[in-house]
Amino acid sequence: MKTTLALRITVVCLAVAGIAVLVAGLVASRLVRNTADSVLQQSLRDQADVVAGQLDDAGIGNRLAIGKAAAVVRGQGIEVVVHRDNGQNSGQATAVRAAERAGLTSGKDHSARVAIGNVDYLVEVRPVGPQAAFALVQPVRSAEATQHALLRNILLALGIGLVVAAVAGYVSGRLLGRPLRRAAAAAGSLSAGRRDVRVPVEGPAEVAQVAGSLNELADALARSEARQREFLLSVSHELRTPLTAVTGFAEAIADGVAEGPDARRAGETIHREAQRLERLVSDLLELARLGADEFKLDLDVFDFAALVRDCAEVWQLRCARSDVSLTVQSPPEAAMVTADARRLHQVVDGLAENALRVTPAGAPMVFALTVADGHAHLSVRDGGPGLAPEDYPVAFERGVLNARYRDSRPVGSGIGLALAHGLVTRMGGTLTAGPAPEGGAAFTIALPLA
Repeated sequence: MKTTLALRITVVCLAVAGIAVLVAGLVASRLVRNTADSVLQQSLRDQADVVAGQLDDAGIGNRLAIGKAAAVVRGQGIEVVVHRDNGQNSGQATAVRAAERAGLTSGKDHSARVAIGNVDYLVEVRPVGPQAAFALVQPVRSAEATQHALLRNILLALGIGLVVAAVAGYVSGRLLGRPLRRAAAAAGSLSAGRRDVRVPVEGPAEVAQVAGSLNELADALARSEARQREFLLSVSHELRTPLTAVTGFAEAIADGVAEGPDARRAGETIHREAQRLERLVSDLLELARLGADEFKLDLDVFDFAALVRDCAEVWQLRCARSDVSLTVQSPPEAAMVTADARRLHQVVDGLAENALRVTPAGAPMVFALTVADGHAHLSVRDGGPGLAPEDYPVAFERGVLNARYRDSRPVGSGIGLALAHGLVTRMGGTLTAGPAPEGGAAFTIALPLA
């Protein structure tokens, strides 16, 4: 089972709190132990100085003086070891051993920490006279008591810290998880088909970014589906017109209404509309295959200028029938490019057909080929009404121009420009749209020179 975000944050907070308390306890234990030892050593040092001051006046041989001092310090758990002039050491046996190891007979003030068995002793040695000396010996028991008290405090702090961390982690997890749960619910609604779902952009920056991205995805899906609906409407409209013509004239022939010359004209119309349907279906299939991996191009090096001249010969005749003057502008030298000649010819024909469709009688149409910056540029320009400035950036989206202009001017199927853009892009070039000097629109193919 997958754990929740709140549970994970709670576990992380507990782990961090526990580690922090344990590390702090270990460090504090060491510091407290060292500090306790230092304080104990300093206290023992001060008492040794006081005893030494008393013995300076009374002398080490004065049993009464040393007896009083020993009684006072023994009440604090401190043993007194005396080294007399005759070389004898008096005192508790373990304390004598500790004092001897600490340098009882060294003849100078000395502080030491000595281990006897499993017990550590603090020793302060003070000389008295030329041969005598004494030592105060105290076992380090207070440090153990301090450590035990510290351990209890650490465990108490650990328990409190874990409780606080658990509460804080759970609350934080719930607060952080709430916008994520909303985003998940919105994603589920989007997958179910709803497009009006929006998520409040709140919480930390990363969580808010997820919500914002989900809202952008919902907007993009809504726009994409709207364009698909418009595209289907435009394709349906384009299919309906020739189908209506084919059906009507076929019924006229079948019913005997069209006979003789009328039947011939009806047959020509049926043939023309059937070809139109075939082109539309072919464009749809080509557009569907364009993004597939199995779509292949026959790339080769050829003269782009020669291809433009071949296209112009055909379109000179078609333009002449529509009383449109076609001008060809091409450099004298060859413009060698690497592309699929058949597909590029198809693109040029499609652009020329779109241009001639909107160019009125007497207006110009231009094929302009130039070579610059390592590229060959072919612009197909027309003297028609052109496009609105905001339509040029979306000219190659399926069905957009068809939906916007089909009620005001002759339009194509709505997929020709999208297919042309896809073909040129697959050949490594670019296809752009913009206004033409002749007053209409200019569509420019740019291919790198071979």
